[in-house]
Amino acid sequence: MNQKIPLSWLQLTREKTRLAVALAGISFADILMFMQLGFRDALYYSNVRFHNSLQGDIVLINSQSSAVLAMRSFSQRRLYKALELPAVQSVHPIYLDFTIWKNPVTGRPRSILIFGMNPENNLVNLPGVQENLDKLKLPDVVLFDRSSRVEYGPIAANYDQGKTVTSEVRRRRIKVEGLFTLGASFGADGNLITSDINFLRIFNNRQQGLIDIGLIRLKPGANATVVAQELRKYLPNEVNVLTKQEFIDFERNYWANSTAIGFIFTLGTVMGFIVGTVIVYQILYTEVADHLSEYATLKAIGYTQNYLLTVILQEALLLAVLGYVPGIIFTLFMYDSARKATLLPVFMSFDRAVMVLILTILMCVISGAIAVRKLRSADPADIF
Repeated sequence: MNQKIPLSWLQLTREKTRLAVALAGISFADILMFMQLGFRDALYYSNVRFHNSLQGDIVLINSQSSAVLAMRSFSQRRLYKALELPAVQSVHPIYLDFTIWKNPVTGRPRSILIFGMNPENNLVNLPGVQENLDKLKLPDVVLFDRSSRVEYGPIAANYDQGKTVTSEVRRRRIKVEGLFTLGASFGADGNLITSDINFLRIFNNRQQGLIDIGLIRLKPGANATVVAQELRKYLPNEVNVLTKQEFIDFERNYWANSTAIGFIFTLGTVMGFIVGTVIVYQILYTEVADHLSEYATLKAIGYTQNYLLTVILQEALLLAVLGYVPGIIFTLFMYDSARKATLLPVFMSFDRAVMVLILTILMCVISGAIAVRKLRSADPADIF
């Protein structure tokens, strides 16, 4: 035996078909974990993009609101009351609601999310908003999210070609006078931005002054956490006072803990880990069982039990690394396909790549640790 080649490698490559099956099984488990984690992170990220874009320090919402999908209105007098604190620079009311958008080509209706805000101030850091704010001062004008799903119609393409783009929302004819980029999410397939006045024209059943989000900007040097604590004491309990980061976490926690979607993706990751562990265990157990006499011979000529255990664990580590490589390559292709099909932000991240690699190594080591129990029966006395 060539001493330069590890015994673990020789053991694995002796049966090429078995090795190929093992690597395919590990890659499948990796792909399953990657896809579940990718969709889970896309769920969290896509639903907080608007939250991240807010140009403010503190957010007020109704204490009965649980997420953007389930917002409750509150009186904007609560928001303006915050101006009495010295650290507060300005306050800005934001309206939001879902309504039906009619595809201008097919006439098919589809739910869409509309944000209404004062165009005198840019409250969201989103591409395309700042340069189109003045257009929102015109009646029945909206900005359309170019990253919305195609079911809304060829809105972005027609606008880029210079065509007049109109549609019907709540039996009201509106005109698209600009495009911005936010993106579809698990909560909303498409988005519109308009002025607060146009919002109330569209939702003529909404009472002016009952807002959904109150955005507070602080004076330079003010501590958002400290001011938020002061506001909680100053404002009634019907209003929930959150820093911007707390508002982001508030939305993430809703999707992670209050819906079945976050749990399903996490469960899928766990199932992928279990499937991979079983596959690797079966391969390593068969490997040990088929070479039990050879292991007994090695014991007879002086190799220790610990050495043989090391060989099996080395095989497990090699399987983990070799199976991970095609798994991550195929996942990148799957991510690209899923992103194009759903318009969700399904991307590979360095943290996720490292996490799945660690999980792959862990599942292979666990499988190896279970499989090496068979080595205890490799008794030289049975051979000689």
